[in-house]
Amino acid sequence: MFKEFLMKKLLQSKLGNLPKDQQEKIISVVVKNPKLFEEIAIKIKAKTDGGMDQNKATMVVMMEYKDQIQKLMSA
Repeated sequence: MFKEFLMKKLLQSKLGNLPKDQQEKIISVVVKNPKLFEEIAIKIKAKTDGGMDQNKATMVVMMEYKDQIQKLMSA
């Protein structure tokens, strides 16, 4: 529960530019499936450690998980 609270606060700080309803949708998706997003973060880190630009690495990895993320967003 405390870990979930911290995750929500971290996400809120990172999503500050988005409207509240979009922030809540993203936060709920991450809270529903934290393992998926942990896996995504690990893959992004591996690509950036390999020399890839962070933005490009994020886009490449997110495209790999596009279908799974869309399913979570529509649920």
